[in-house]
Amino acid sequence: MSLRRDILNRALRLFERRSLARMKTPVEARRSFEWKARLWFHAPRGSVFAETSLAAETRAIPALSVLGKGAESDALILYFHGGGYFFGSPRTHRAMLARISRLSGLPALLPDYRKAPEHACPAALEDALAAYRAVLATRDAARIVIGGDSAGGGLTLALLARICAEGLPQPALTLALSPWTDLTGAGDSMTSNAETETMLPPERLHEVAEYYLQGLDPTDPRASPLFADFSGAGRVLITASSTEILLDDARRMAAALAGQNVDVTLVVEPDLPHVWQFFGGLMPEADHGLRVLAHHIAAAIRTPTSAGN
Repeated sequence: MSLRRDILNRALRLFERRSLARMKTPVEARRSFEWKARLWFHAPRGSVFAETSLAAETRAIPALSVLGKGAESDALILYFHGGGYFFGSPRTHRAMLARISRLSGLPALLPDYRKAPEHACPAALEDALAAYRAVLATRDAARIVIGGDSAGGGLTLALLARICAEGLPQPALTLALSPWTDLTGAGDSMTSNAETETMLPPERLHEVAEYYLQGLDPTDPRASPLFADFSGAGRVLITASSTEILLDDARRMAAALAGQNVDVTLVVEPDLPHVWQFFGGLMPEADHGLRVLAHHIAAAIRTPTSAGN
């Protein structure tokens, strides 16, 4: 493990976790994350970004198109950013997606789905499903990868369950990076990793969940995909750190998928930050993690899943 990892872990625990624990309003969190993303996370040279929108039945969903240098595939990564369902945006995640795009050769599309508390569950899921339908209208499902991180990873898995329930064609691959899959907060790692977690303050997770739930049962699969039916789902890749509080959200999700005969791969890396791939360009473990994602994406596009098709 690298010295940069050790420095970053300490800095995140000292500054970012404390900052998130002190946040008073969603607006404050949004402004802070946008500013930090502009300051610290820069896309590789040659990356191209364009604002666009996706047609839906009730409204146009804003989105950001991301094209890494050399990415020319007709396949697509449909990616849902993290941020506890109440902050984050395509702008905060565009640098990471530009790196994934460059490494995998696929363009990416980041929908700006509706956020809590202004829009409770299932608004984000409705937008995610509408976005998937929109890209399905332009290419075969075997040329689509869906993915997301943290809350966006949970949203991606909830979307996969809806794809199964509605009998839609399965994507080639589903990526879930450190996904938040159980809004009941029942995972053992919520307490066992409370000290080693570098970013997320566990004492505020129930409050954040309620922003999104607003009275909805936290076991509702639209909010907590851990409890969803994935019959017929295609292949899934889940990643998590051994020291984050969402470790058991990832582990239990992988076990639930495997129990439903889904082709799932779980990658657990030691002592890394929550969604460490986000720190591409800042530490070698993140760069390696991005190469791992690109490898799985390229392999899935070359040999698309037959489940559900």
